[in-house]
Amino acid sequence: MPHIVGLISDSHSRWERTKRAIEALQAKGATIFIHCGDVEDDLVLDQLAGLDSHLVWGNCDWNHDSLGRYAQNIGITVHGDAGELTVDGKRIAFTHGHELPALRAAVTSGADYLIHGHTHELRDERTAATRIINPGALHRAPRFTVATLEPATDQLTVIEVPA
Repeated sequence: MPHIVGLISDSHSRWERTKRAIEALQAKGATIFIHCGDVEDDLVLDQLAGLDSHLVWGNCDWNHDSLGRYAQNIGITVHGDAGELTVDGKRIAFTHGHELPALRAAVTSGADYLIHGHTHELRDERTAATRIINPGALHRAPRFTVATLEPATDQLTVIEVPA
């Protein structure tokens, strides 16, 4: 059975909206979660506890040392500035997007997907062999969105999260 990956970014301490986002992603079958940074506090991380969840740091995660310790203590895999997973034979690179070297490295790595945040804008485009996706944001956006990705079928679904 193909895996469904839940894509989240830019929670900016909005833990209740993050909780609704994760519930919506789970309702669509997501079992793996990638958060592309700007969590800002432990309450957002609590929403990812007990899930197969992966995190990279955003430019607003100033306290990433203490956030990282907390995240690891509740079972979240912390990847630092950039991470990579292989799901159903597809390479998924992810970063926040504010560090241009990390973004460029992910694009040139030959990954099937590059997931990023930072701009608070939905994005879905291809550059050579890499599909570049920004799931949107859960704060400071005209619509609050997350997305699911099914790597085996290349299906992306954007989900709007109520304010």
